[in-house]
Amino acid sequence: MAFRKQPLAICVLTALGTTAATGLQAAEQQQEVLLQTLNVSGVGISAETEHSESYRAPLVSSATRLELTPRETPQAMATVTRAQIEDFSLDTLNEVLDFTPGVSVERVETDRTYYTARGFDITNFQVDGLGVPSIYDNIYGDLDTATFDRVEVLRGANGLLSGTGSPSATVNLVRKRPTDSFQASVDAGVGSWDHYRLQGDVAGPLNDAGTVRGRLVAVADNGGSYLDRYEKERNVLYGVVEADLGKNTLLTLGHTEQRDYADSPLWGALPMQFTDGTPTDYDVSTSTSTDWAYWDNATSDTFVELKQQLANDWYGIARLTRIKSKSYSKLFYVYGAPDTDTGLGLSAYPSRYDFKSDQLIADFYATGPFSLGGREHDLVLGAQWYESEVWDESNYGRGIGTALDPLEDFDGDYPEPAFDAAVAGSEWEDEQTAVYGAARWSLTDRLSLITGLRVTSLDSEGQSYGTRQDTSYDNELTPYAGAVYDLNDTWSAYVSYTEIFDPQSEVDINRKRLEPIEGSNYEVGLKADLFDGRAYGALAVFRSQQENVAEAAGTIPGSVDTYYVGVDGMTSEGFELDLAGEVLPGLQALAGYTYVDIEDADGNGAKKDTPHHLLKLATNYRLQSLPQLRVGAAYRWQDEVSSGAARQDSYGLLDLMAMYEFTPNLSATLNLNNGTDEKYLNSVRWDQAYYGAPRNAMLKLNWTY
Repeated sequence: MAFRKQPLAICVLTALGTTAATGLQAAEQQQEVLLQTLNVSGVGISAETEHSESYRAPLVSSATRLELTPRETPQAMATVTRAQIEDFSLDTLNEVLDFTPGVSVERVETDRTYYTARGFDITNFQVDGLGVPSIYDNIYGDLDTATFDRVEVLRGANGLLSGTGSPSATVNLVRKRPTDSFQASVDAGVGSWDHYRLQGDVAGPLNDAGTVRGRLVAVADNGGSYLDRYEKERNVLYGVVEADLGKNTLLTLGHTEQRDYADSPLWGALPMQFTDGTPTDYDVSTSTSTDWAYWDNATSDTFVELKQQLANDWYGIARLTRIKSKSYSKLFYVYGAPDTDTGLGLSAYPSRYDFKSDQLIADFYATGPFSLGGREHDLVLGAQWYESEVWDESNYGRGIGTALDPLEDFDGDYPEPAFDAAVAGSEWEDEQTAVYGAARWSLTDRLSLITGLRVTSLDSEGQSYGTRQDTSYDNELTPYAGAVYDLNDTWSAYVSYTEIFDPQSEVDINRKRLEPIEGSNYEVGLKADLFDGRAYGALAVFRSQQENVAEAAGTIPGSVDTYYVGVDGMTSEGFELDLAGEVLPGLQALAGYTYVDIEDADGNGAKKDTPHHLLKLATNYRLQSLPQLRVGAAYRWQDEVSSGAARQDSYGLLDLMAMYEFTPNLSATLNLNNGTDEKYLNSVRWDQAYYGAPRNAMLKLNWTY
C-alpha cells in the first residue's frame, strides 16, 4: 500500500477543463442554435441528460470520439445520468460508480479509493472524451459531481483515447455546459452526522445577442461521519464562458477549483485478524486515526478551447489545460495484529506528507464524414501531448513502532510527534505524446465496422524514494476494431477486439516500477432498443488475456508499503447483462449483472478480492395517480470476496428515495441509504479494512428557475 498519494483523482478532477462544448445545451431552442452554427451533432440528437428524467443517455463518445448511440458502440457500456445523480443524491464519483453496473468501488481508506471492473483496476479516465494521463492507479479524496451532466462507463479495453488498453473500463466524466436561455437552481441538504450541503448552479447568455454564454457552479459540503473523529469539508467552484467568435467558431474559457479538508482521516484501516488467525469484529465506527491527523488537498485548472467548423460538415477542436495541485497531510498508521485476549500488539507509524504537481495537456482532433465506394463513413484524427512535473516528500514522525493500547480503547489521543525521524521523497517529470485515428465504415445498410489505432510514446525521468524511475516507451501501438450488425430494427449483434498496453504504477521490492501489462481483449454481444426505443438492453460475453499483471506479494522492508510481482498468463472471462431507460410508463431503471472468472496460468482462481457475481439495480417511478410524487429504490449485491487476512461474506445494500414537487419550481428529496443497516467491509483489497456506513439519511430542498 504505497503512501505516495499522487492522485489519479488530481488528474481527473483538474482535467475538467480539457474538453469541448458538443451539444450539451439544455433546451430544444438552444440545440437548434448549435446545429445551425456548428452543425456538430449529426442527426441532431442531444447528448445532454440534465433536463430529462431518463436513466438512459442517447449518445456516448467514450470509445472512439465518434458520437454513437449505445447500439452503435461495439462494447458494453453504462451511463449514470443527471436524473439518477439527483434522485439518489450521488454527490461524489465514488457514489456514482457504486450505482454503475459492472464497477466495484474499493474504499481502502477514507480518502483513497480504487475502482475495478471485470476484475482489474480502472486506470483509464476521460473528461468529455479526452483521455487524462494518470500517475497512480488510485484516487484520493471525493470528486464532486455537481459539475457533471453524466458519467459514462465503457467496459472492456479502450486504449484509443485513454492511452492504455486496460481490460477493465473507461470512465468518461461529461461536464455541464452554458445554456442559451437563463436557468438557475439551488440545492440545500441536511443529513446524518451533521452533514450539510449547499449547491448553486446558474447559466445563460451574458449579452443581449446571446453570443456569449456562461455557467457557474458552486458547492459547499461539510459534515461529520459515522467514523470516530472523522470530518470532511469540500468546496467546489466551476466557471465556464463560451463565445461565438463568428458563425463557425466557438471559444471556451474555464476554471475549476476543488478544495478538500479532512480531519482525522484513515491511513490504512483496521486489522482484520487476531494473532491466532481468527477474524476481528470491531464496531462500525472504529477508527485508527488521531485527533491531530489531517489531509488537505487543493486542485485548480485553467483551460482554453477553440472549436472550428470546417468544410463538408467537418469540425476541429484544439484544447490546452494547465493543472496545478497541492496536498498537505499529517497521518497516523497502525500496524500489527492484536492479541486475542488482551488486544495488545498494535504499533504506531506517524508520517507527514507533502505533494505538488504541475501538468500541461494539449489536444487537437478533427472529425467528420467522408465518401468512399458510394457510401458515407465517419473519421476522427487527433494528436495529444502531455507533460507533468511531480514533487513529493515524506517526513517520518518520531516514535514509529511505539506500542498502542487495544484498539477498542483508542480515542485518538496519541501525542503528535516531531516529524524529523527521517525524510524521503520523489521528483520526476513525465512526458507523453500520441497520435490516434478511428473510422466508422458503413459497409452496408446493416453492417458497420469501426477501426482505430493509437501510437503512444512515454518518457519518465527522475527518482522516487531513492530509486531511479527512468522509463521510455517509443511508438507503442494500440489497435482497436469492432463490428456491429443490425439484425432488425430492434436488435444488433457486435464483436470487438483491442490489444492491451498498460503501464503500471506498482513497484517491486526494490521500488522499481513493474513493466507494462500486455495482452488482448475480445468481446461479443447483443444490443437492443426496447420498449419503443425508450430503453436499452445488452448482453456481452468477454475474454481477456494478460501478461505481467501486478499482484501483491508482501511489504517492502522498513516500510508499510506493499510491493508487487508481475504474474503472466492471467485470463478473465465472463458475461454481463444491462438494462437502462423507461421500462414501463413512468418507471425508469438502470440495472446490470456481471459474472467474471479470473484464473492464473495454471488454471487456479486468482484475484479473490474481486466478486464473481455483481448485481446492481436502481429504479424510479412517477406515480400516475399523483404525478407530483416520485419514489425509487436501489439494490446492490455481491458474493463473497477475500484477500489475505480479510474476508467479506456476500451482502446486499438497499437504498430508498422519494421526491415530491410542491410547485414546478420547488421540490424536496429524501434519501435513505443502507436501509437494512447492513454491516460490511468497504474493501478486502488489503489485509486491513474498515466498515461501510450504517443506515443514514439525507433531505434536500431544490429550487429551480
